Amino acid sequence: MKTIGYVLAAFPVLSETFIGTEMRAMEQQGHRVVPIVLTKNDFPGQDADKPLVARALYLPDFPHQDGLQALLRPSLTAVRGLAFWIAQCKSPRRSLLWTSLRIAALARATGCDHLHGHFAGPAAAHAIVAARWMGVPVSFTGHGHDIYAIREDLPEKLQATDAAIAVCNDMAAEFLRLAPTAAVSMIPCGVNPNRFQPGEQQDNGRYLFIGRLVEAKGLDDLFQALHQIKMAQRQTIAVDIIGDGPLRQELEHEAARLGIAEQVRFLGARPNQWIAAEAPAYRALLCPFKPARNGERDSGPVVAKEAMAMGLPVIATRFMGFKEMITPETGVLVPVGDPTALAGAILTFDALPALERHRLGQAGRARLLALFTDTAQARALSAVIENLPQRRPNWGTAAKGDAA
Repeated sequence: MKTIGYVLAAFPVLSETFIGTEMRAMEQQGHRVVPIVLTKNDFPGQDADKPLVARALYLPDFPHQDGLQALLRPSLTAVRGLAFWIAQCKSPRRSLLWTSLRIAALARATGCDHLHGHFAGPAAAHAIVAARWMGVPVSFTGHGHDIYAIREDLPEKLQATDAAIAVCNDMAAEFLRLAPTAAVSMIPCGVNPNRFQPGEQQDNGRYLFIGRLVEAKGLDDLFQALHQIKMAQRQTIAVDIIGDGPLRQELEHEAARLGIAEQVRFLGARPNQWIAAEAPAYRALLCPFKPARNGERDSGPVVAKEAMAMGLPVIATRFMGFKEMITPETGVLVPVGDPTALAGAILTFDALPALERHRLGQAGRARLLALFTDTAQARALSAVIENLPQRRPNWGTAAKGDAA
């Protein structure tokens, strides 16, 4: 099976656990995975990511001269990479070409015969140019801000890649709207159901929110809903907020202004180990997601799938991938940007007998096991990649595993 070079702008990133999950699942399918990372950061990663971090190839650690060998030995498909290089306008051309050549040199030395980028920004651009210079197939996965907020030459990338992976149906439709002849596959991100399982904890009576504190998460709508419940029903709904971000201070002030500060706890970021251990005790996961004013949005939130794996019902907006994930048997969907509807859904759910809430959670895990596991995702992605033409770089050979 193909050795896949994963071209990543940064790795690991706390809010991007789906990348490590995918790479491990692809290895379980029989692929060899080589993470090639454009920049370094100080975050050590989740515990599960540490083996990948230890063997990742971080571009700053390698001499710039490595790109010379690629420059002097282009493949027959290099002209396609140069055509994209000329057509795109968001990445500085000199930097894009030289960095891509360095990626090509590392990929060649480690025996990669496919390159895959995560996010349709710099990672996808560099993967396309490097792969074409090498003469191997290339693909990328889109996610959220890279498709809807900061769109960088997306039609050109869709035309230049061998396979574009969308994580929900709405994104797949957007890809085809931008590039009707593009090779698009819809493959939802999956989670490992062995890492996220139902617990034996007692219902703690609280609700849970997990995510970065940004506009697209819809916390302003949630706070309005909690305020409406408190004013109209004289009832308080307790919520724990896991995550951090640029809007934290503003949201804390808003909670105080609305008189709900005592029922909302900001607990900050937590690792996956905490979520797996503590989340099953909550009553439900709240996901009031919506498009931000700049277009940013979550397309197929992994956090909801983790909740489903733990038997936690999900109350979410009818938005992007939620429409494919949540059914009336597993949770509740409400209109986007409607605090009143959200308040009604929370009250209705809260009034359900404990056995009914448990039944919803069990049905959610069953749906997760049927459709949204990391294994299902990896099988689908592997099928796409394996069915692309099996090319080997024709500008020199290297044994798989050779050091760069």
